[in-house]
Amino acid sequence: MNTIKYKIFALCLGFSMVSYSNLAQTKKAAPQSYTLEGNIKGLADGTIIELIPGATHSSENAVAETTSKDGKFSFTGKLKEPRLFYLSFGKNKGYIPVLVENSKIKVTAETEALKENERINFKNEVVTGSKSNDYFKKETAFREDLNNDYVAYHKGTEEISNLYAKARTSGNKKQMDSIGNSPEWKKFEADEKAFFAKVQSSSENLIAKHKATWWGPFFMLTQYSYFTPDQKPVFAQFSETAKKSYYGQLVEKEVNPKSLVGTNFSNFALNDKDGKAYNVKDIIAGKKYILIDFWASWCGPCRKEIPNLKTAYAAYSDKGFEILSISIDKDQKAWLKALGQENMQWHNLLDDNKVSNAFNVKTIPATYLVDSKGIIISDNLRGAALEEKLKELLKS
Repeated sequence: MNTIKYKIFALCLGFSMVSYSNLAQTKKAAPQSYTLEGNIKGLADGTIIELIPGATHSSENAVAETTSKDGKFSFTGKLKEPRLFYLSFGKNKGYIPVLVENSKIKVTAETEALKENERINFKNEVVTGSKSNDYFKKETAFREDLNNDYVAYHKGTEEISNLYAKARTSGNKKQMDSIGNSPEWKKFEADEKAFFAKVQSSSENLIAKHKATWWGPFFMLTQYSYFTPDQKPVFAQFSETAKKSYYGQLVEKEVNPKSLVGTNFSNFALNDKDGKAYNVKDIIAGKKYILIDFWASWCGPCRKEIPNLKTAYAAYSDKGFEILSISIDKDQKAWLKALGQENMQWHNLLDDNKVSNAFNVKTIPATYLVDSKGIIISDNLRGAALEEKLKELLKS
């Protein structure tokens, strides 16, 4: 072992002048900025193209904008480390994701048949000149297998899914129970559980593999659409270098959000499952305390907390306590399905992104206990902690 080490050391010494010379040339040649050139066949002249930051879990504004001429456009800039951007065409009518680094990058594609005011779809997309983009595609190629698995376990379930949806919409619990107990539905649920277990395993392995670099927190942001407290240990495994990276700092803010206790929340309105708008001030009128609960159908910890909310609601709703649950679901059907399963006896509304952002919701479940004046007096009360707080506040 030592002999090999000394041989390597001697070789390094022998070529020190050449190595230093090559290193200097490499450093000198390393690009300090990027040029992103696009050539999209079929793109109309004058189409607005924006460069929008991606992998941030937030609605981002464009950092640059240009227009197309003969299908061509370009962007230039400087980056401290690679960043994901979306090329947005025609004011959000179509997107091409690109991992941009300081290099000369080229993007080519063809637009499919276009109609006025419709989405711009692309085919034959090719990105060259970005090693980060190449690596990203290689490391996430497993998604294609997951997509195939998703299609496979849904195949042949369309009829029973439609029947269940109709029963839920009409409030026919007897029919819902009948379908839910059928062998076909039980197999579907088992396949669905196995699918999401595979998704979780694939994501966790991808992130753990890159815990030493910025790729780790970057993959956290791309693999999870939202964080729950379960992701705190995932972030904790990262190296200091990874945590201090651009994406590492974004994840840090999400898994350890700033407390809003002591602040006053603004009034807002959201829709319920029937599309009816409710004003939060009207919901809490005459109540002493309201628990604003952010959750989602796919959030396991959120669903596990619902029985605790039901217990608290049953014990204190007649003493001035109210609950308002706000789902951050993007899939309304999944939300409606969860509502039918959970049978919560308080207002349930669907988030519009603005409300969760106003509450600085970065992980779920997220709860905020608000008094009659609209002041947030406590947050993240769950289980026994919620019971104890309500007992203290409503002891009279």
